[in-house]
Amino acid sequence: MTGLHSARLRTVDVARRTGYSVQQVRNLERDGVLPPAARTASGHRVHGERHVRSALAYRAFAAGAGPVEAKRIVRAAHRFPGSPEVFALLDAAHARLDAERAGLRRAREAAGLISGEPIGAVRVSDAMGVSELAGALGVRPSTLRHWDAEGLAVPDRDPVRGTRRYSPAQVRDARVVHQLRGAGYRIGPLRALMPELRRGRRWTEVAAALDSRETALTARSRALLDGAAALGALLDEDAPRGA
Repeated sequence: MTGLHSARLRTVDVARRTGYSVQQVRNLERDGVLPPAARTASGHRVHGERHVRSALAYRAFAAGAGPVEAKRIVRAAHRFPGSPEVFALLDAAHARLDAERAGLRRAREAAGLISGEPIGAVRVSDAMGVSELAGALGVRPSTLRHWDAEGLAVPDRDPVRGTRRYSPAQVRDARVVHQLRGAGYRIGPLRALMPELRRGRRWTEVAAALDSRETALTARSRALLDGAAALGALLDEDAPRGA
C-alpha cells in the first residue's frame, strides 16, 4: 500500500498540491514545518506525501491559530510524534478559540442589555472614579486612560484637581467599549462608532460586527478541524507498527 513516505514528488509538485509557491515550500522545510527532503545525486529535492500532508496541516493550523502556533504544532508532531506535547498544543489552540467564542457571547449579551439601559433614570451620585470603574470592569486604570485619549470613553474632569470622573452615561460608554474590545472590535472602528452610539444610533452595526466576528471564529474552528485531520495522518504513519 502507498504510504506517506513512498511517493517521489518534486518541490513544484508539493507547491501545486498545497497552494504554496516553490519558495514557500522551501521556506517551510527550512523552518522545520516540513521534514528534510531527500536529495538526488544531482542535488534536487525529492519529497513525499508526508511533505504534502505537513504543509496542508500547517496551512490549516495557521488559519485557525496563527502561523507561530501552527509552526509549533507541526514541528512538535515531527519531533515527538504521538507525544502528550503534541496533543497539549492542540488542546491549547482549541481552548483559546473557545475562550474567544465565550467572550463573543458575553459581548452579545452585554450589547443587548447596555443598549436598552435607561441612563436618565440613573442617579448622578452613581458616577465613578478611574480606580472604581477599572475595578468594576476588570481592567487597568491605564486602559481607561487610553480609551479616554482615543475618544472612546471620555470622562468629565474636576476643574480644580483635574481628576477623571465618569458619569453614568460615560460608565456605559466604557462598558460598551470593554465588551466590544473583548469581542475583537478594533480601536479605529470604535473611534468612529462611539459618537453614533451615544446618540442612540447604529446598534445594528454593532450586531453586524459581532456576526462577522462569529463567522470568522467558525472559519477558524473549521481550519483547526482540517489541520487535525492532516496531522492525524502524519501521526498514524509514525505510530509504531506491532501486533
